[in-house]
Amino acid sequence: MKIVIIGDGKVGHKLTIQLSEENYDVVLIDQNEGKLKEALNQLDILCITGDGADAKVQKEAGVPGADLVVACASTDELNMLSCLLAKRLGAKHTIARVRNPIYYQQIDLLKEDLRLSMAVNPELAAAFEISRSILLPDTAKVETFMKGKVEMVEFIVKERSHLGGVSLAELYRKFQIKVLVCAVRRGSEVIIPNGDFVIHDGDRLHIVASHKYIEEFFHLIGKRKEPKNILVCGGGKVGYYLAKQLLGLGMQVKIIEQDWKKCEDLCDQLPKATIICGNAADHDLLIEEGIEQADALVSLTGMDEENIILALLQRQKVWTRSWQRSTKTDVPSLSRNLGSI
Repeated sequence: MKIVIIGDGKVGHKLTIQLSEENYDVVLIDQNEGKLKEALNQLDILCITGDGADAKVQKEAGVPGADLVVACASTDELNMLSCLLAKRLGAKHTIARVRNPIYYQQIDLLKEDLRLSMAVNPELAAAFEISRSILLPDTAKVETFMKGKVEMVEFIVKERSHLGGVSLAELYRKFQIKVLVCAVRRGSEVIIPNGDFVIHDGDRLHIVASHKYIEEFFHLIGKRKEPKNILVCGGGKVGYYLAKQLLGLGMQVKIIEQDWKKCEDLCDQLPKATIICGNAADHDLLIEEGIEQADALVSLTGMDEENIILALLQRQKVWTRSWQRSTKTDVPSLSRNLGSI
């Protein structure tokens, strides 16, 4: 399968690594020759220097015979134009990264004319995952399947929990819940449990069910707490999408953003949200804006280090549960080890 990737940014580079490791025939297009040389030295791929929206460059990359073209350059306009051109040249399928909220809202109207097989919005997907975690605050991790219809959550059984010492068969008989405990991690051991399996303190239960039944499960075991006040640090695209989703669920959302122009735009786009223009790293500002009363803090600033520090600070103060966004591939594992999420 031949795949052409346009754009050697963070997303494009990560995608190139994964696909090349799976032995796909990958061609990478980017205007930065230095970055392409680095990718060529690391990976078994073909690199073409040039503009991804240039027909000559696309022909040189073999787009007319490609099975898939993925455009993930820095601008939405370039991505959509590149995919339109690739389809005209004969590519079988095209995928464009579209991040602008205005463009993405109208993507269904543009999809046919642009001949897009799919449009992806990483910021919207990230906001969706964060909102799921906020709705299920007692979970350590939430994964979605079947377009969000089914969820798998990781739930850590705390010390002296009333679940400790209870078998799964007893749990089902007592609560009559429609969830499946598909795996349990106990220390370094992973167990596929049956009805006789007895839950111990510290076990990590991996539970599969629809969102409705997972909420019901946490409500029945006394772990369900409805979040109401959410503080978002950073008013970028992820912050906008997240606030819009949470406001739609009836929550109170406050956004702290340093850029005045962004604050003005957010006030117009999210009239029900409270927008504060200030530095989210300012401890006094966080206190003034009610961090102690917030049910959750979500740190979505443009700096990974600042996001991690904010998340760690709030956890140590025992004010709220926190989430942080990372754009670097090596940061998520570090933040998990630090215990910020």
